[in-house]
Amino acid sequence: MNIKILGGGCTSCKKLYESTKKAVAETGIKAEVEYITDMEKVMAYSVMSMPALVVNEQVVAMGKVLKPAEIVKILEKVSG
Repeated sequence: MNIKILGGGCTSCKKLYESTKKAVAETGIKAEVEYITDMEKVMAYSVMSMPALVVNEQVVAMGKVLKPAEIVKILEKVSG
């Protein structure tokens, strides 16, 4: 599983990154978590508001900082 946090380096983006790492650790899902701040790469996902959470190249959330429990639910849905 590939997980990306898209953002500009703001506090909210960093919080989402930390929450995502916690969620991955809690679930034990094998995943690579990346934090992308390169605006060219961010714009490739057509994200209108940040931070954004991308799982396996699909934008699953944007514009809010999710709690680890919310991220766990998303990861469980995506991993089947």
